[in-house]
Amino acid sequence: MTAFDELMSFQRETEALGQVAMRLGWDQETVMPRGAAQQRAEEMGALETVLHRRRSDPRLGDWLGAIDDDLLDETGRAQMRHIRRSYARATRLPETLSAEIARVTSRAQGIWAEARAADDVAHFLPTLREVVRLKREEAAALAMGGDLYDALLDDYEPGATAAGLSAMFDRMRPRLVDLRERIMGSGRAPAPLEGHFPEAVQMALSREVATHFGYDWRHGRLDFSVHPFTSGSGSDVRITTRVDEAEPLGALYSTLHETGHGVYEQGIDPAYGLTPLGAGVSMGVHESQSRIFENQLGRGRAFCGWLHGRMNEVFGSAGAADAEAFYAAVNRVHSGHIRTESDEVHYNLHIMLRFDLERDLIAGGLEVEDLEEAWNTRFEADFGVAVERPSQGLLQDVHWSVGLFGYFPTYALGNVYAGCLYQALRAAVPSLDADLARGHAEPATAWLKVEVQRHGGLYEPAETIRRACGFEPDEGPLLDYLDAKFGAIYGL
Repeated sequence: MTAFDELMSFQRETEALGQVAMRLGWDQETVMPRGAAQQRAEEMGALETVLHRRRSDPRLGDWLGAIDDDLLDETGRAQMRHIRRSYARATRLPETLSAEIARVTSRAQGIWAEARAADDVAHFLPTLREVVRLKREEAAALAMGGDLYDALLDDYEPGATAAGLSAMFDRMRPRLVDLRERIMGSGRAPAPLEGHFPEAVQMALSREVATHFGYDWRHGRLDFSVHPFTSGSGSDVRITTRVDEAEPLGALYSTLHETGHGVYEQGIDPAYGLTPLGAGVSMGVHESQSRIFENQLGRGRAFCGWLHGRMNEVFGSAGAADAEAFYAAVNRVHSGHIRTESDEVHYNLHIMLRFDLERDLIAGGLEVEDLEEAWNTRFEADFGVAVERPSQGLLQDVHWSVGLFGYFPTYALGNVYAGCLYQALRAAVPSLDADLARGHAEPATAWLKVEVQRHGGLYEPAETIRRACGFEPDEGPLLDYLDAKFGAIYGL
């Protein structure tokens, strides 16, 4: 057996254990008894200890030193790139710190959910303070004198930097704010949907839409959670949603968003299963799939026409007078508090707020006890409305409770990538609108599978998008798409 074969055999077991940890996380957020939180925290900490020891095992260094990358094919070299990156990060991070982060964030998720339900920030802040302390320690260990936030960001978007993202946001913000101001001054105000939309019917329609977009139910399932998410890869990929019987779009589009994540994982070449290439290459690329499913395809005029008719059939009424009113309601622009329910014009502004706050938190320029005031002040300045309760503000997202610092900007980067992919998709699939008007997303999802999803981690994130689109990704296609779409809706 060659050194490469031994390395990949060892890595396969590590990847399998990582999937077990993910399954424990899925269980915790969906069906775990509330009283099991402390025990689950210990279980997660113990498993993270095992995983950290494997990821930093000295034998990895020996194997990596013994392998000549020039003798490997493209797939082998990509595997080595991922394993080297993981090994370098793991050997910088103390095992005790890694296990403590796993324990604390497992416990923090439940405390956050309780605080969110009760609108009680004080209940959550001591735990958040502990999470931030640990993440600062992690960042310092990984950065080795470099930028602390970049060290955390690299876990979610390899190659990206806070400076680069900040520059991109500075270019995006003026056009987004200008578009929002023109919309608000247009004199048009589409009405939201009205009616009662039973949970069971919403879930049935959500499953139907996910099926149309290629989700494979033989290797997946749909459940409820406080915050919708996707878990797993390969042959076990699970998605969740949440339901409000007065507002059906939340469940439908949360499901469609998570379907994008799930279909990406299900679409990766099976030969990469339980290897570093067997998962989405980055969260930015992952978000490009969920956002293009949800927005450019799912909220487009063509698919909305089909969805309006289908909702009339299953609910008795779609809650809108006609297909055009339904399309306008689906794409209604308003300064809402909740990121996951925000329109495409405001969404990236939500991300910019979180990006700036968490950078300051990690750098030490902002402390946890001042975070709620900083959030509320910034939100009112950016969106023109006050935060009335914590579940509309600091407590709305799960990310910080589970230590996902550096994750938020990948949502906006995913939007940028989705804008590029949509431009390329429209050129590659001329029948796109006609297909979607019949509820048929298969030609679009087939193109995305071939051009993006099947590659998994074979290429670096930006290279994955460049290969699919044929040009270097930037924010231009997204901003042009938003101007054209909402200019038409609001008569700008």
